[in-house]
Amino acid sequence: MRSLRKYLLVLLLLIPSGAAAQFKEDAFKQSYNTDSTARDTTDKLFSFQEYFGGLSHRRPARVGNIFAGSTVFLGGSQIYNRDYWKLPVVYAGIGAGVAGGLYFRKKDDIPTSNWCFAGAALFYWGALMDGVICYNAGDQHSAGKATLYSILLPGMGQVYNHEFWKVPIYWGAIGASVHFAALNNRNYHRYKWIHNQATNPDIEYDGPVKAETALYYRNVFRRYRDYSIVAIAGFYLLQVIDANVFAYMQDFEVSDDLSLRLEPTIVGDDIFASGVPVPWKYEFYGPGLRLGFTF
Repeated sequence: MRSLRKYLLVLLLLIPSGAAAQFKEDAFKQSYNTDSTARDTTDKLFSFQEYFGGLSHRRPARVGNIFAGSTVFLGGSQIYNRDYWKLPVVYAGIGAGVAGGLYFRKKDDIPTSNWCFAGAALFYWGALMDGVICYNAGDQHSAGKATLYSILLPGMGQVYNHEFWKVPIYWGAIGASVHFAALNNRNYHRYKWIHNQATNPDIEYDGPVKAETALYYRNVFRRYRDYSIVAIAGFYLLQVIDANVFAYMQDFEVSDDLSLRLEPTIVGDDIFASGVPVPWKYEFYGPGLRLGFTF
């Protein structure tokens, strides 16, 4: 009876090590990205060698690397995509907008100057968007393209992932935040003006709102305006993360066969080869239990 208790004690000690060995041996040896040349990776945020190697067409480059380089070296995306005819259009549009903005600024025509600068910014944005759209990711669903789509135009990453129902949610959240930011900013400036008028010793103020009340509401609406701006940034960042995560999960499959298997096995010294840390070593071969999941 005493020897039986010793054997059961040894068996119980072996079960956790054996189970851990099975997880180490079976689960963690799987490779979920067998493509060693995958371009949508985040091991490097930016590489000049990869960027200029892509522009010279000597090596493939990730869409994120081409995009990042093209924000500074404008037209790089068009060169990588071999759309050389687009370069004069991009440069002419941006150059004309900037030149027009500076010209009308000297003429003190501020509205026209602002429109010219806005046109130059639109050409710049269009060049970046064109580079992402025309980037050839092959047959694979590109998480990099989904992320950049959402950065350039909120909701477009969800469209790329074929999750159209998310677009009105994000647009509604961002639009509502923009609306309240503008509303609170308008009220903030209104009560700021009232407070300045009420506390100005050079004028006689006889308005219905007292200085203390105006100061209170000025601070309240300024705080609400700041909250709204934070909400805009939060929803914008959320839809970028959403597009990236669900683009990576496009090929993720969950089997309907979800089961737990507990079966007998022979446990021996080979469990130590799996890298499971144990505080002792012994030579023993005997029965044990093997735990496995199917998912």
